[in-house]
Amino acid sequence: MSFSLGIVGLPNVGKSTLFRALTKKQVDTSNYPFATIDPNVGVVPVPDKRLELLASLSQSAEIVPTAIEFVDIAGLVKGAAQGEGLGNKFLANIREVDAICHVVRAFADPNVIHVDGRVDPKSDQETILYELAMADLEIISKQCDGAEGKARSGDKEAVKHLEVFQKIRRVLDQGNPANTIELTEEERLLLRPFNLLTLKPIMTVMNVDETDVEAANSAVKISVKTEAELVDFSPEEAKAYLGELGWQESGLDRLIRASYALLDLVTMITTGPKETRAWTVRRDTKAPQAAAVIHSDFEKGFIRAEVINWQVLLDAGSEAQAKAKGLMRMEGKDYVVQDGDVVHFHVNT
Repeated sequence: MSFSLGIVGLPNVGKSTLFRALTKKQVDTSNYPFATIDPNVGVVPVPDKRLELLASLSQSAEIVPTAIEFVDIAGLVKGAAQGEGLGNKFLANIREVDAICHVVRAFADPNVIHVDGRVDPKSDQETILYELAMADLEIISKQCDGAEGKARSGDKEAVKHLEVFQKIRRVLDQGNPANTIELTEEERLLLRPFNLLTLKPIMTVMNVDETDVEAANSAVKISVKTEAELVDFSPEEAKAYLGELGWQESGLDRLIRASYALLDLVTMITTGPKETRAWTVRRDTKAPQAAAVIHSDFEKGFIRAEVINWQVLLDAGSEAQAKAKGLMRMEGKDYVVQDGDVVHFHVNT
């Protein structure tokens, strides 16, 4: 199961540099607008200290972390929804991702050009959100036009759809995101095929100077320049440097954890001599559907799940000890998988 975040923002805010730091993949970060022409895609392993501890317990030959896909999308500018800059081509790329990571420049550097000639994080945020809303407005307006004719002819389904489209259009017409209004589950299902940008979860990443990363803020704060430097360090050097800066962890670890929370994901784990592996499932996923993440046939053949919390297993000292102490639970098809569950699925194949 793959989950993706699109990295968006105005040109020269640090998107591609952040992407390189995340994926350790070199991309074009030249200091001029529209250096990124095609969206770069990178699969990023999610750091999880639990895996090393469980692998040691199980004497696993391999550790396989779970991952998130990041898509680096070229800089948007004011008027993108009407084709300015590189326009709708890149708005279309954003529609394919599960969530949006909006990078906002909050650092001062006269050597890095700002597309509007000044650093104003609030204005930059408003510009991007407005362009996303306008792109959605174009799609919803077309749906309204199509539904209006059918509704006039007495099509009851079209009448119901038109009410939802008009409800969304009123919000977008004011330049506001669609996620600022409450929608029923039925309305969300109706809108799902249109992949509206402003209905996607959005996380703001403030690209700040390294002295500002620890400040409290609702956004994730990262010094992209510092994170890019850390990429080239050995693990020991990176740890020492973080200590000098007074950071408990890297900004990338904070970002990946925040991405997980944004997508409402949890991690289940399988462990044994062959491998210790993390698997990503959406929160509130039941055991049979979680089993399908490992193999699609497992959902149909699901019998039961043998479950134990990772820390409880670690404290027990071994799987055999955990079983002897009655700590392993047998769960049925209604069990909801929890973050940190170590699971062994019993299936009929």
